[in-house]
Amino acid sequence: MFEFKLPDVGEGIHEAEVLKWLVNVGDIVRRDQPVVEVQTDKAVVELPSPVAGQVAELRAPAGKIARVGDVLVVIKTEDGGRRTEDGEVATTPPSLIPNPNPSSPRRILAAPAVRKLALELGVDLARVTGSGPVGRVLPEDVRRFVEEEENRKGGKDGKDGKEDGKSRKEAGVVAPPPTSLPGPTTRPAPDVAASGEEPVTREPLQGLRRRIAERMEQAWRVPHVTSFEDADASRLVALRQMLQPEAERRGVHLTYMPFFIKIAVQVLQEFPLFNATLDMTAGEILVRRYYHIGVATAIPEGLVVPVVRHADRLSLLEIAAELGRLAERARSRALSVQELGGGTFTITNFGSFGGQQGTPIINPPEVAILGCGRIEDRAVVVEGRVEARPVLPLALSFDHRLIDGAAAAAFLGRVKALVVNPEWLLLNLA
Repeated sequence: MFEFKLPDVGEGIHEAEVLKWLVNVGDIVRRDQPVVEVQTDKAVVELPSPVAGQVAELRAPAGKIARVGDVLVVIKTEDGGRRTEDGEVATTPPSLIPNPNPSSPRRILAAPAVRKLALELGVDLARVTGSGPVGRVLPEDVRRFVEEEENRKGGKDGKDGKEDGKSRKEAGVVAPPPTSLPGPTTRPAPDVAASGEEPVTREPLQGLRRRIAERMEQAWRVPHVTSFEDADASRLVALRQMLQPEAERRGVHLTYMPFFIKIAVQVLQEFPLFNATLDMTAGEILVRRYYHIGVATAIPEGLVVPVVRHADRLSLLEIAAELGRLAERARSRALSVQELGGGTFTITNFGSFGGQQGTPIINPPEVAILGCGRIEDRAVVVEGRVEARPVLPLALSFDHRLIDGAAAAAFLGRVKALVVNPEWLLLNLA
């Protein structure tokens, strides 16, 4: 019998909720066939069976929270459990793969730490050649792959801004998320414990909403402090209006978010501590020298944070196109673990819902988050005169264990300066 256990994929994922079984007891399954759908705090993913055989037992019913290493399903195989080339009995699947491709049966051998490193660097392990025993992927293999990709993209081969042969300039339309979140399609009958007591409707806390609640509880353990600023957005509004027709001609809807991302990346390069993470156990500060920007996105089920990877390498239109692609995948609940993980800094645009100001909550293990409110006309003093100008409210929440108020004020002041003078972004173009 083969015990199929919940794998460890790093990225802080220690457990997952079983949403739906795709097989029943007695079913014959082939290797790499999806057998169960689970919800992690990153995404809804399908887990493929690493062996072929007959389903003997389903250990985790739908709705159960399974921890890494828990047995999900028992599969009867001819040899009692598939063995790897080095003779070890395989007791966990190779990885958590969204929508696995049955035509690609290669098992990826890599330790959890290596998988975590690959997620942080945005590397698809399937593309990495392992130099360890029986092809096991080692940390140096991942780093070597990144270096080779950097050299390839930095060369004059005409492939800048491309990944896996696909252009990042694919057209995409960023549609605003819904302004209200619909409730469940069915509701249980009111639970009245005793005569005369007010009726109470009980609903299970599950799926994405459970994950959001758990993440918020985790985030609130971080000592938050929030700084606020208002920025005159006259030039930013004018610049977007000027570029919008050309962007539309190229099939890309240009919102303000690509500008916010560009501004954030430049300021993060000037203030690297805001792109760091704090490891209290090891007593270390890890400053990331890459820029994966998370963008808080509302979908009917709740809030997700897809990540624009290597945003510093992308043009304004490439960022806009990538946002459109991620937004579409978010609406269809097709975001992968990689598209939701590895962020180094997050931006939330509560202005897109009409919100003027707010106190954004840090997305651990990040140490800061930028909130952008609704741009609207306000009275602004300009050279001694009061004028109506479009103003952008800004809010920066930061981890006070690592970042002091003076540094936060300087960071936010620089963001404000680039909002007021967005043409300064051109000074850093290579």
